[in-house]
Amino acid sequence: MPPATVPPAALIPTTVSTHSSPAPHGWTTYTVKDGDTLIGLAATFRTTPRALAAKNHISDARRLWTGSTIQVPGRATSTAKAAPRTTRTSAIHTVTAGETLYGIAARYRTTMPAIAKANGISPKSFIYPGQQLRLTGSAHAAATSPAAKASTKAKAPQTAYRVKSGDTLLGVAAKFGRTVSSVVKANGLRGTVIYTGQRLVIPATAARKAAPAANSFAGRTYPAKVVANAARNRAILADRKVPTRSQTKALITATARRHGVDPKLALAISMQESGWNQRQVSVANAVGMMQVIPSGGEWASSLVGRKLDLLNPQDNATAGVVMLRALTRSAASEDIAIAGYYQGLSSVKKRGMYSDTKTYVATVKALKGRM
Repeated sequence: MPPATVPPAALIPTTVSTHSSPAPHGWTTYTVKDGDTLIGLAATFRTTPRALAAKNHISDARRLWTGSTIQVPGRATSTAKAAPRTTRTSAIHTVTAGETLYGIAARYRTTMPAIAKANGISPKSFIYPGQQLRLTGSAHAAATSPAAKASTKAKAPQTAYRVKSGDTLLGVAAKFGRTVSSVVKANGLRGTVIYTGQRLVIPATAARKAAPAANSFAGRTYPAKVVANAARNRAILADRKVPTRSQTKALITATARRHGVDPKLALAISMQESGWNQRQVSVANAVGMMQVIPSGGEWASSLVGRKLDLLNPQDNATAGVVMLRALTRSAASEDIAIAGYYQGLSSVKKRGMYSDTKTYVATVKALKGRM
C-alpha cells in the first residue's frame, strides 16, 4: 500500500515519449511490487509514464497499488539489455524521515534538478519516507566512492529488521545487542528518527567491539540516569495515544501562529528533529515532536509562566515554539537561531557552528522552503 499521505511528487510526470510506439510488441500483465513507480516501470519496459497511465486508466500515481495487476509492453525483458534506456540509472536511494532533496543531492555529489529530472518531479516537490529516488550521472561517482564502498563493506554480514509501531532506534539497538551509533552508521542515518515500515540493517556482532557505549550517540556520551529517564519516557509514550502526522502538523502550525513564530520554521524544525512524531525520544532524553530536553522544557515553562509537560503533545509543541521565538529574537539571523535550537545559542556565539550544526541548518532551511 502507498503511504497515507502522498506528496505532489506522485503526480504523473509529463515526460515526452521517445518511442514511436509505446508497445511495439503488444501488451502483457504485470503485478505491481512494493516500491514500484510509473516512471520506474516505464524505464524498465521501455515506454513512458503517460503511455502506462493511459493504458491502465491511471489518473495519478496514487492509483498504483502494491499487488494490483496492470498492462505493460510485452517482450520488455528480452530487449531491455540490448536497447539503451533514455535515462541511465546508476543508483537507487530510499528516502528516510527528515531527508530532503538538498541533503540527498549533497550526499551523492549531484544536484537537486538532476535528481528531480531523473524521477519526473519538481525540485520543489516534497519527498517522503520510503520513496525511492533514481540517481544518475555524477551520482554514480558518489555511490561508488571509497566512502560508499566502506559503508557497503561495513554492512556485511548483516541482519535486516522492519521497524514496527512504537519502535525507537535505542530500543531496536538494544534488542539486537548493538549500539545506537553502530545502527546509525550501518544505515547511513543522519539522526535517530525511524518510522514504521522502515527497513533497518543490523550490523554484525563484530562491529560491537569497536562501537562506543550504548549511551553514546554522535560522539557524545550521556549519563546512565539520562538514558534511563529517556527509556521511561519512551515507554510512557508507547502506551499513549498521540496525534497523527497531519494532526501534528496542524497542532504545530496553530501553536506557532499563536506565539508569533513562522509556522514553516517550526514545522521544519519538528520534521528534522522527530519526523513529526510525538513518540520519538532520543538517548539524550529529548522528547516528542519538538525534541525538547528537560532543561529546555524548564526554560520554556519560564517563558510561558506555567509548568509544561513535554509528554503532552500541546505542551511539547508549545515548548519548542516558544524556544524558537526566544531564539529568533535573540539571534542575529535565522541561521543562528536554527543553529541555537540544535547546538545551543551560547555555544554558537562562543564557538561558532560545528560541522554537524551547519548540516542541520542547511537541512532545516531546505525543509522550510518546501512547507
